[in-house]
Amino acid sequence: MLEVTLISSNDKEILPPQELLKNKRHLTAKEVYTLIQNRNTSSDSDWQNIYVSNVPGEFCAEQIIQSEFLGYVVLGAIRPAVLKYHDLELKTGIYRSVLNNVVTGDDCVLHNVSYISNYRLGSRVMLFNIQEMSCTNHSKFGEGLLKGSEGEENRIWIGVGNENGERGILPFKDMITADAYLWSRYREDKALMSRFVELTEYGNDRSKPTYGIVESDVVIKNCTLLKDVWIGSNAYIKGAFKLKNITVLSSEEEPSQIGEGVEMVNGIMGYGSHVFYQAVAVRFVIGRNCHLKYGARLLNSVLGDNSTVSCCELLNNLIFPFHEQHHNSSFLIAATIQGQSNIASAATIGSNHNSRSPDGEMIAGRGFWPGLCSDFKYDSKFASFVLVAKGSYQNELNITYPFSLLAPSNEGDCSVHIIPCYWFLYNMYAIVRNKYKFLARDKRVVKVQNIETNPLAPDTIQEVKTAVGRLIELTARYLTLPEDICSRMTTLNYDPKLLNDYRKRAASASNEEELLQVAKDYLHQNQHSQFLLTDDRCQKRYGAVIYKGNQGYKEYRRIIKYFAVEALMDWCKQNDCKALSLEDLQKIEGLPLYTEWLNVGGQVIPEKKIQELFNAIKNKDILSWEKVHSFYNDCMEHYVEYKARYALYLLSFLYSKNIADFTKEIYSDITKDVIYMSMNMLESSISSRQKDFTDFFRTITFRNQKEMDAVLGTINDSGFLKELKESTEKFNADLAVLFSTLCE
Repeated sequence: MLEVTLISSNDKEILPPQELLKNKRHLTAKEVYTLIQNRNTSSDSDWQNIYVSNVPGEFCAEQIIQSEFLGYVVLGAIRPAVLKYHDLELKTGIYRSVLNNVVTGDDCVLHNVSYISNYRLGSRVMLFNIQEMSCTNHSKFGEGLLKGSEGEENRIWIGVGNENGERGILPFKDMITADAYLWSRYREDKALMSRFVELTEYGNDRSKPTYGIVESDVVIKNCTLLKDVWIGSNAYIKGAFKLKNITVLSSEEEPSQIGEGVEMVNGIMGYGSHVFYQAVAVRFVIGRNCHLKYGARLLNSVLGDNSTVSCCELLNNLIFPFHEQHHNSSFLIAATIQGQSNIASAATIGSNHNSRSPDGEMIAGRGFWPGLCSDFKYDSKFASFVLVAKGSYQNELNITYPFSLLAPSNEGDCSVHIIPCYWFLYNMYAIVRNKYKFLARDKRVVKVQNIETNPLAPDTIQEVKTAVGRLIELTARYLTLPEDICSRMTTLNYDPKLLNDYRKRAASASNEEELLQVAKDYLHQNQHSQFLLTDDRCQKRYGAVIYKGNQGYKEYRRIIKYFAVEALMDWCKQNDCKALSLEDLQKIEGLPLYTEWLNVGGQVIPEKKIQELFNAIKNKDILSWEKVHSFYNDCMEHYVEYKARYALYLLSFLYSKNIADFTKEIYSDITKDVIYMSMNMLESSISSRQKDFTDFFRTITFRNQKEMDAVLGTINDSGFLKELKESTEKFNADLAVLFSTLCE
């Protein structure tokens, strides 16, 4: 039922805070007369509730027409002037509007604002055709804070990663995906979870009155409802349907925009982001330079920087930077997607409640790329850069092979098929281009979230190392199979004698370590034969069949060497040297060694450093999220050193020797494999791209070659390939001298 409060002439007007009245004055009698003549009204019959600039010439009463003033109204300069934004050009002043407890800056336009209450506007703000714009005294602008005596039930939580809400996080203005990831994963640490809440509340004055903010140079037009909204400078909002309890972060360098039909409730919108065309966001954090458009629904989710989502639905997700998801039929539910991902059309990825409650979830490493119409059974987990072929995957998956191709069986059985290292064997152009394209797409001016864009980084390399070990284990199983089964699993055998010899060695192995060494030796000796491996850990019940395991094994080893050399080159560059010396190796070996790594919101950080961060938070050495972000930056400053030490560890692992015992032949072998990898990246990328211009079926829609060139361009137009060629030449030149001193 509506409540009626009678107005008494004795009611005392609410006075504005004294800090707002500097250089302000009351209206003169002449100004009051002018306002009345222009059909304006005030809740104060004496018009003492309006304050204007006391600078001569900065208040023109003629530019306030047919408006109503309630509570207090403090106005900045209103001078004869025009504000223009694109094709909208309006005279400064207040026209046909209702203001209640409002403060404006200089040269603002309020035109057809049916009701604006409890707001403070910056200078040069343009408000045009707005039905309601109000702010309550308890607004948190989308942050998970509390005001006054509010209880915990009043907090706004975002239930990322799982539909049951048990991975919930509290949004705050400075949140980045690294914060959300750490908060959502370590749920067993109750002390840490409690401290995360305290970090979020740090600096929050519960007793301070709340008012809406619109900073300078903002344009808001043709909107229905804005309630409890904080809007940063230079934002542009047009045709929005409902904006409630949100913060729109925006600046002159990174202006944000909200477009037609948009609904946004309870969340934070990042700098330089755009939300358009009937998109809906509820309980959300949107990072910097993100695009949400064409009816997309973002619910209970965090969307990382530089991401684009169109048409589809995202529910209960934590998504790292550089995520692409388009097309009307795709959706993504209850997942943690670790960035540089692309969700294809009709990929219906969501928790189908396989357990007795809606708590299924999925986690996918960097570069996750499911094909058209893919769907999965939860719970599932994917290594980095897994390419999933079109299909319906009926059982839980645990794909531990990075850069692999996953496909359903087409042979009538229920196993899935995996080609390890598929990207490097058959899709080199795509994997090499990743490093360059993400750097080019990073339009952030201020880069708070550190993002690793190189596909070969410690997070992926540790997965490669694990995959190498697993392929050795599976090869040991293959060698010990009964002869008839081993024969069926061998698809191409160029050297039957070699296989028989190694089967005998495997059978006579006295322990597991000796057996694994036999399998490793066989993988090194068997360059061309092909055999199948089975991995029961990759799929529940039916396992997986591994194709081209020996080719994948060899390519994985080359990848590790390439990463190690690149990391050592980065260290040399940082330390202003070109060739490594024994002293340099000793210096690197003296650095801390980290062998376990985490992709923390896009930044790759040693797991031990994260535990160090947690201890500092729980010991209250770190009191704010700002200090947490400083810790991330400190890790980034030492990243080259961490990688260099990890590189020596990996080389020692590959050759089963301490780096001090490496010979000239070992360095030569490393150089040979890395040069091969480097040139293969370049040549395979060129040949892969060349097919787009030479394949017969690419020509059939064109009348002639000139039309095709006009539409598609030529391979010589590829800026990426030019850049790759130049970087490859430099890399090879640096590699030629990297180990030269050590080989003397």
